[in-house]
Amino acid sequence: MRALLWYYTLVSSSFALWPQPQHFEHDSSTLWLSANVQLVHSSRTASTQPLGWLWTPVQQLIRPPQNGTSSTTGWLSVPSETLLQSAFERMKHNVLHQGYVPRKFYPRGAEFEPATDHVKRYIERVVIDEDPQNNNLGSSEHHDKSEAYTIEISEEGGALIKIASPLGGLHALETFAQLFFAHSSPSAGSYTPYAPLSIKDSPVFEHRGLNLDISRNWISPADVMRTIEAMAANKLNRLHLHASDAQSWPLEIPSLPDLALKGAYSQAQIWSTEDLEAVQLHGTYHGVQVFVEIDLPGHTTSIGNAYPSLITAKDVPWPDYALEPPAGQLRLNSSEVPPFIQTLLDDLLSRTSRHSSLFHLGGDELNLNAYRLDPTVKSPSHQILRPLVQAFIDHVISIATAHSLQVIMWEEMVLDWNLTLPKQDVIIQTWRGSDDDALGTILNKGYKTIFGSNAHWYLDCGYGYFVDPEPSNPDSPIKPPYLDYCSPYKNWRHIYAYDPVADVPHSQRHLVVGGEVHLWGELTDTVNLDDMLWPRVAAAAEVMWSAPGKKPDESTTRRLADIRERLVMRGVRAGVVQMEWCLRYKGGCRL
Repeated sequence: MRALLWYYTLVSSSFALWPQPQHFEHDSSTLWLSANVQLVHSSRTASTQPLGWLWTPVQQLIRPPQNGTSSTTGWLSVPSETLLQSAFERMKHNVLHQGYVPRKFYPRGAEFEPATDHVKRYIERVVIDEDPQNNNLGSSEHHDKSEAYTIEISEEGGALIKIASPLGGLHALETFAQLFFAHSSPSAGSYTPYAPLSIKDSPVFEHRGLNLDISRNWISPADVMRTIEAMAANKLNRLHLHASDAQSWPLEIPSLPDLALKGAYSQAQIWSTEDLEAVQLHGTYHGVQVFVEIDLPGHTTSIGNAYPSLITAKDVPWPDYALEPPAGQLRLNSSEVPPFIQTLLDDLLSRTSRHSSLFHLGGDELNLNAYRLDPTVKSPSHQILRPLVQAFIDHVISIATAHSLQVIMWEEMVLDWNLTLPKQDVIIQTWRGSDDDALGTILNKGYKTIFGSNAHWYLDCGYGYFVDPEPSNPDSPIKPPYLDYCSPYKNWRHIYAYDPVADVPHSQRHLVVGGEVHLWGELTDTVNLDDMLWPRVAAAAEVMWSAPGKKPDESTTRRLADIRERLVMRGVRAGVVQMEWCLRYKGGCRL
C-alpha cells in the first residue's frame, strides 16, 4: 500500500466524510463499485443457520436496561441477517442509482472525474467480519464496541469491514456509501477516488438523538420515516417522539379510544397503532431506536377533551395558568388519575417496548398556579404539591420499569422539585440554557444525563412567537422586532461549536449518556419539516459522534455541504449550507 494521506490533506476530490471518523487515511487511486457487488459475511460465532451468527451477539450486546441490568426483550427486534442485508441493499442503491455528481465543488470547466477509457478496477464484494471479541474496535475511553467499525479498501479493490455487532455494520455501510461519487458520463458507474483507504471509527456518546414534536402540528408517519433515514446517514441513533401535548393527542390508544378521537385535531391526524409500530420498525432497520414521550403531569390539556374530570385549569385564560395555550394539567390528588395513567401506559408501553428500551415521561414546566383551581388540591404551594408530584412520578416510573424500560425525564423534576429518583432507572434531560449549571448540578447528584441546551440546540428559535398581540393589552410582549424567548436563530455553525461537556470533570463524564437536538412544533409541519431540521441536525450529529468543542472552518462547511447534497439525492429537502460560488472556488469566501 502506498504512503497514506490523512483525510485533511488536499487531494483532487477530497470532501471527506460526515460525521468525521475518528481515523481516516487514504490515497488517491480510483476504484469503481461493481453493479453486481456482493455482500459476504464471516464470523467468529457462525451457526448452522444462514447468518445466524449475527443474532446471538446482538441479543447479548443490545438489551435495554432492567433495574440496571439487561432485559429479555431487546429493542433490536429484527433478525440481524435481515438488518445487514437491508442496509447493504440501501448502500448499493444510494451509490449506484442516485447519481450524485459533485459538480458544485469545482470551478466551472474543471476536470475532476477519473478517465473512463482506461482499464477499471472494481470492488466486486464487501466482506463483513463480525467478532464481538475484537479488541481493536472502539476507543480506549469508550468500552462499548457495538457501534464501532473499521473499513479497509485495498488498491486492488478488496473491501473489508470489521464490526462487533450489526449496529457497527449499519454505520460502516453508511460511511462506505459516502466514499463514492457518480460519474457524469452515461453508464460510467460510481467510483471512489480515495483508494487505498483505512477507517477506524466509533462514537463519543452512546445517546445521539433528535427530539421531534409531532403533537403541536401534524407530522405524518411518512415524514418521520424520511427523517429516520436522514438520521441514519448522519449516525444518529435515538429518535425521541414528543407525542402528546396540550394542543393535541395524535396517538391511538385502543384501551382509551376517545383520547385520540376527541384529542387529535381531526380523525385524519391520528397515528394508528400500526403507524407507530411501522415507524419504530423503520428505525430499527436504520439503527435508530424510536421512543415515545408522553409529557406528564403538565402539558396534558388534550386529555381533557375526552376525560375532563382528570384536568384542572381547563378552559381558563391561559397566560396565568400555562406557558402557552391552552391551559390545563392533570389533577394531582384525584383518585381517577392513577388508574387512567395505568391503563394508558400499560397499553402504550406494552407495544413500544417491543422496539425500544426507553420511555420519556416529560415532567417539565408544571404550573403551580393551576393547582389553585384543582379541587383535589386547592393550593399552588410548592410544599403541598411536592409530595403529590413525587407520588405521581413514582407511579409512572413503576409502570415503565414493569415494562423493562428505562425512564427519561426533563430536568425540572430534579432542579425545581428535588424529587428522590432511582438513579439506576432514570436519565435526566437538561434543556434550559438560562441555567448554565444545570448539567453540573444534576451530575453532582449522581444522575445520568442527556444534554441539549435551548441556547444552542433548539431548532425552532429565532422564528418569532406563534401568539399574536392582544389589542386591549398595551403592555403586550408581542411587539417589534417580534423576537421569541430563545432568539436568535441557531445556525449550523452555532450548533456545531456547542461543547456541553467543556466544564464536566472527567470523573463525571461517564454519567453523560449523550445529547439531543430539539425541534418543537409550534411553527413546523409536514411542509417545512426538512428545512427546519437539515442540515442543522447534521451539525449536532457530528458533535455527538466525533467530539464536541471543535470550531467550524471551511473544511467543515465543505463536508457538511457534501452530506447535504447526498440527503437531497435521497429525497430530503435540506436547506442550503453554502453559496455555490464559494463551494466551487475553495478559499474564495473566507474573511
